Amino acid sequence: MNLVTAEHLKKTYTERQLFNDVSFSVNEGEKIGLIGINGTGKSTLLKIIAGLEEPDEGSVVKARNLYIRYLPQNPVFEPGQTVLECVLRENMQHEHSWDLEGDAKSILNRLGITDYQAKVDTLSGGQKKRVALAGVLLSSADLLILDEPTNHLDSDMADWLENYLKKFRGALLMITHDRYFLDSVSNRIVELDKGELYSYQTNYAGFLELKAERQAMEQATERKRQSILRTELAWIRRGARARSTKQKGRIKRFEELSAAEGPVADEAVEMSSVSSRLGRTTIEISHLRKGYGNQILIADFSYIFLKNDRIGIVGPNGCGKSTLMKMIAGWVQPDSGSRTIGQTVKMGYFSQENEDMDESLRVIDYIKEIAEYVRTPEGLVSASQMLERFLFPSHVQYTVISKLSGGERRRLYLLRILMSAPNVLLLDEPTNDLDIETLTILEDYLDRFDGIVIAVSHDRYFLDRVARRIFAFEGNGALRQYEGGYTDYQAARQEEQSESEGELTGAGNDRKLPASSGTERRKDDGRRREKKLKFSYVEQREWETIEAEIEKLEEELAELERQTEACASDYSALSELMKEKEEKEAQLEQRMERWMYLNDLAERIEAQK
Repeated sequence: MNLVTAEHLKKTYTERQLFNDVSFSVNEGEKIGLIGINGTGKSTLLKIIAGLEEPDEGSVVKARNLYIRYLPQNPVFEPGQTVLECVLRENMQHEHSWDLEGDAKSILNRLGITDYQAKVDTLSGGQKKRVALAGVLLSSADLLILDEPTNHLDSDMADWLENYLKKFRGALLMITHDRYFLDSVSNRIVELDKGELYSYQTNYAGFLELKAERQAMEQATERKRQSILRTELAWIRRGARARSTKQKGRIKRFEELSAAEGPVADEAVEMSSVSSRLGRTTIEISHLRKGYGNQILIADFSYIFLKNDRIGIVGPNGCGKSTLMKMIAGWVQPDSGSRTIGQTVKMGYFSQENEDMDESLRVIDYIKEIAEYVRTPEGLVSASQMLERFLFPSHVQYTVISKLSGGERRRLYLLRILMSAPNVLLLDEPTNDLDIETLTILEDYLDRFDGIVIAVSHDRYFLDRVARRIFAFEGNGALRQYEGGYTDYQAARQEEQSESEGELTGAGNDRKLPASSGTERRKDDGRRREKKLKFSYVEQREWETIEAEIEKLEEELAELERQTEACASDYSALSELMKEKEEKEAQLEQRMERWMYLNDLAERIEAQK
């Protein structure tokens, strides 16, 4: 059953045309993920579908008695209301549950809100978003429209929401940049790209494959058009005269081919590696402690950051992750402990709330406050050129910041941080409000970044992609170190829980150690491993051959690229080549990640000598 049909929509915002003559529908049971670069009109499209904004042209037809609930990106509440009142207010008109208040409290608990009588005015932006999300989830709507529902959720909350939405019986239309979440929940992806909508009946992983095939076919068609054009142009230049109907038709075909537009290349943020030299002494943290009142956030944290460290920090909301980042940056002083900073250390702190952004400034002036020019591997680049690389063309550069979308402001803030040429990047929830394409490019940038990266994030994909060591808040101010990315951290926790359950049921060793002894034993073992750090026999052999393997894979990919171009018109062969190319790219990515791990290990072994 069709729930919503939007036809021939057109919308312009200030001087930008967001979309022109697009049509869109939502069917019963569909779970749709809407993706696209920030500033292209995704949130505006959601508001039009929800009936909160009118298109310049076109129509939206909804099924009779359709009940829609909408979660905005930045919810606004009436002042003076309590948390529980905000959640129940609209639901009281539609819901018929005998225990609506109990259901509301249960969802609020899942989202980390336990003070139901707190005034909503006193909450942080993230807490307000979760209160609004609870109100939407409490409903029995036919269609949920959610704008960035995973922002400000910790990993456990995101897991719960993922399972909740997968079981939700109604239809779902959402914007989210959490790729694992999108892949798990959605059964249809709609991409808003350069004012056009492209629909793919699949999840996110399938979308990536189908989009690559679509672009390959478009490029093959364009190569064929250019080849015909060259032939026809040569014929025209030889002085062919339009004496016959056949010749007139050929000239007309040439003019039509010339007038046709080829596929427009996707705009992409260009991030040149801008950083300062980092000396031997980096950041040394010794016995940091911090608490507020009776709550201990950080009990005793010590760590020496190594050059090119890639650290992820995880834990539930409110546990102290941002506080730890601010202590590392020197923005917050610890109750006790010390922080030693090397003379060459230059920090760039990408905070959650764009804390120093003056929205009354023009875009260009905001960036010029940091630098008129920066030195990149390509040479000196002006502030205006850097803005263009970050998808702020010249006509947007003189726009006041307050007129930008939330995602565009985040991207602008990221550019300001990178323009300062840091060698230590502190990223506090960097994935909030950044579109998937910008995130992918940021991840590639961090691969090449010559310095230390410390990231607080609930984005599991981002942590798997970037982090090589995880520090997890595990209650009572304790932080524990895990090697690898987020998936490795989860696997280690699950293994420990399985062992713990085995001990409780009598399995495993007969002798039990108290929890504190086990923790001390793990710490001691970790210290012994640090002292005896060395390659295993297999790692040593792998380290000696891995660069040759990478070189061979790169050569094979180059050959596949040549073959792809050669058989552009043969769809069957092209499809097989694309699959083989994807497999080789996956192998190359795996070997590159392994090389990074082995290289880091080799540097640490060398540092011990």
